[in-house]
Amino acid sequence: MLTGAAGFLGSALVRRLGSSSGHRVVALDRRPLPPGLAALPSVEAVVGDVRDRTLLGRLAAEADVVVHGAAALPSHPAAEIRSVDVDGTRTVLDAARRAGTDRVLHISSTAVYGLPERTPTPETHPLVPVDPYNAAKIAAERLCADYRDRGMCVPVLRPKTFIGPGRLGVFAMLFDWALDGRGFPVLGGGHTLNQMLDVEDLCDLVTAVLTLPGERVNREFNVGAAEYGSFREDCQVVLDLAGHGKRVVPLPLGPAKAALRTLAALRLSPVYGRLVQKLTRDSCVDITDAREVLGFTPRHSNATAIERSFTWYRANRSAVAGTTGRTHSDRWREGALRTVKVLF
Repeated sequence: MLTGAAGFLGSALVRRLGSSSGHRVVALDRRPLPPGLAALPSVEAVVGDVRDRTLLGRLAAEADVVVHGAAALPSHPAAEIRSVDVDGTRTVLDAARRAGTDRVLHISSTAVYGLPERTPTPETHPLVPVDPYNAAKIAAERLCADYRDRGMCVPVLRPKTFIGPGRLGVFAMLFDWALDGRGFPVLGGGHTLNQMLDVEDLCDLVTAVLTLPGERVNREFNVGAAEYGSFREDCQVVLDLAGHGKRVVPLPLGPAKAALRTLAALRLSPVYGRLVQKLTRDSCVDITDAREVLGFTPRHSNATAIERSFTWYRANRSAVAGTTGRTHSDRWREGALRTVKVLF
């Protein structure tokens, strides 16, 4: 069983697992699966909510393993984030425990570290709540640890921001700016380290964790690209691919941060508060344990992951235009940033 199956990561996992021989994927989401995925013969699409105890009990009873990827993102109201990310995780874990499910793989986030003091950040770094989203992610991980203490196998992956073909969200806005011949504003000089992750590499690791011995995987693991550079370099990759000769434009750090914080507080910008802070400090994690314990070997650097994302978007821009939402598979509203765009 896979929760959050219609999202960006969920769709990639349905495609990967549903195309593999020997797998039957029960794909659960509040939204219908894209038609092409729902038509895969080994996929059973179920529309439902991870907080529905009756439904989860029935689905878990038929599942050998569970991949729990359903989550409400930082753009959602705080109460919904807490309800989906914490209560939903509890419902999934409880259903799996009652059904005797072999393994529950929980997809968490490096957001659990808050704004870490140490980079690259190891798994042992304190988990510091700084906003409703990362506080909910921390609470969900603590539930995983509780059920692990009860004898369950509950691996936890903490991925960096993952991108790839089909990723929209704030990236669609950046890609639009580049395709429209605009430069990118960056806070300060944009020289902070910025580690991301290709969704293809994350899918590789998910499939490995589902099959490796339980005693090896039953803990937390950071996941990210092995090759990455600065935020400025990532932005320039996109601008170079767009072909308009544009460059990144550094903005004065203090005033730019204050403006973005104000716009976020007024819900006039998709750049939420913690992201503003992340853009001004190194953001990378130590993936040594994933490499040495799980055999994780990322195939994509930041640059190739961005290139794959942008190339897909350019080819599919017209098909995804005109709709907005709150998930990674939706275009986010630019808000006040649409007005700022003309300055670059």
